[in-house]
Amino acid sequence: MVPANQHEEPLTMFSRSEDVEVHALFKRGWSISAIARHLECDRKTVRSYLNGERVAGVRRSSAPDPLAPFVNYVKARFVDDPHLWASALFDEVLPLGYASSYPSFVRQIRTAGLRPHCEACSGVKGRESIEIDHPAGVEIQWDWAERRKSPWGQTAYVLLGTLSHSGRTRSVLTESMDQAHLIEAMDGVLRRLGGTAREWRTDRLATVIVPGTAEVQASFAPVAKYYGAIVVPCPPRRGNRKGAVECGVKFMCGRWWRTMTARTPEEAQVSLDHFWATTGDARLRPPGRYADPDDGIATAERPPWPSVGELADQESLMALPAVPYPATVEVKRDVDDRASVAFRGNRYSTLPGLLGTEMTLRHRLGTGSLDVVSPAGVVLVTHTLATPGAGSMIRTPEHRGALERAVLSQFSTARPCDRKANKPPGTAALAARAELVGAGMAEPTVDLEEMAEVIRLAFSATTEMTEVAL
Repeated sequence: MVPANQHEEPLTMFSRSEDVEVHALFKRGWSISAIARHLECDRKTVRSYLNGERVAGVRRSSAPDPLAPFVNYVKARFVDDPHLWASALFDEVLPLGYASSYPSFVRQIRTAGLRPHCEACSGVKGRESIEIDHPAGVEIQWDWAERRKSPWGQTAYVLLGTLSHSGRTRSVLTESMDQAHLIEAMDGVLRRLGGTAREWRTDRLATVIVPGTAEVQASFAPVAKYYGAIVVPCPPRRGNRKGAVECGVKFMCGRWWRTMTARTPEEAQVSLDHFWATTGDARLRPPGRYADPDDGIATAERPPWPSVGELADQESLMALPAVPYPATVEVKRDVDDRASVAFRGNRYSTLPGLLGTEMTLRHRLGTGSLDVVSPAGVVLVTHTLATPGAGSMIRTPEHRGALERAVLSQFSTARPCDRKANKPPGTAALAARAELVGAGMAEPTVDLEEMAEVIRLAFSATTEMTEVAL
C-alpha cells in the first residue's frame, strides 16, 4: 500500500540559475513535463516557478504559518489601536492558542505588514514625496538648531537661513530664541547672504506664527514689512516642506559643530562664517535639478556639477535696509568684582559696590549703545558698544574714579598682627565667663602644693617596689 504522502511535492528549491533556465526553456517551447525531466524535479515545482508562486533562492516552509489563525484578530486590534504594543498583543494571543515565542510573533507581524501606517505620528516617513520647484531668489527657509553643552558652558542657539534654490546657508549664534534675538539673527543672516528672498519660509515658530494658526504674530508683522518679505508658514507637521534648511542643520552639526575648536561664542561665530563661506559653498549640486533635459544635459559625457556658491551668485535678492529693524535685545548679567558686566566678548563698567547684583543690559538694534539697567528699572549708564569679541574693558571716567577711590580706601598702613603671640582671656572675657558659670559655682582651681605631694608619694612607692624586687 502506497503511503498517503508519497506523491506529495518534495520541498525542491530552484537557484536563480535554474529559475532562469526554466523560463528560457519554456519560452523555447518546452513542455512542463520535459523541463521537469530535464531538471529531475516535480512538474508542480516547475509550474509554481513559472506562475510566480515561488521565488528563486527562497525555500518554502513545510510548517504552517503559526500566525495565520490569528491574522484577523491582530488586524482588528490594530484597527482599535494602531500603536498597540506588540508585547501587549502577544499577551492577548497566548490564551487564544498562539504557540510561538514573542520574537517570532513580532517578526511575523512585521513580515506580514499588519501594523497600519499612522500618518499623524510618522510624519514624512513612509509617505510619497515629490521634488519642489524653487525659483532663484524667491524663498529662504529659516530654522533653529539648539546645541547643548557648548565649550563656553551654555546652550548655543544657531539660526540658519538657507536659500531654497541654491542651498547657500548662513548662520548666526545667539544666546536666546526670543523674538528680539530672532530678529537680530535674521538680519545678520540676510546681511551675510547679501540680501533677502521674497518669501520667508518658517515652521510654526511661536515668535513668528500665532500658535495653532497660520497667522503672523502682531509683533512680527512689522519686521516682515520692514524687509519687504512675505512670511509663509509650513503646513502643520510637514517638516519636509523646508527640507533645504533641515539638510543645512544636519550638515552643520556633522561637519562643523562636532569638530569645532572655538572656546567662546565670538570665536565660534567667526569659525561658522568661514565654514559656510568655504566648505558650505563648495558643495556640488546635480545639474539635472537646475536645467531641462532638452538643454543638452543628457549627453554621453558627465556634465559639470555646479557648486552651491555658483548657483547662489546667480540668485537675485532684494536689497536690505541700511540698518536692522529697531528691536531691543535684553540680557541679564551679574556685576563682577571689577564693577563690570559682560556683553558679547567685552566688559562694561558700573558703579562700585554692586558686586553680585543682576543687571539688565539693553541694546537697540541699529544703534551703537548699551544701557545698563538696575533691578529697579533705572538706567544707570549708557555705554558705546565695542566690537564683539574684542575683549575690551569699557569704563567711563566717573566709574574709573569711583572705583579707584573705593579700592584705595580699602588699603591700610597698620602692621599685621602677630599670629603666634600669647593672648590669654582678658577682663571682659573673664567677666562673661563668670556669668556663664554662675554665682553659686566656684571656679575650677589647681593646688600646686597638693599636686607636688601626690607626685612625691607616687615616686616613693615606685622606688620601694623596685628595691624589694631586687
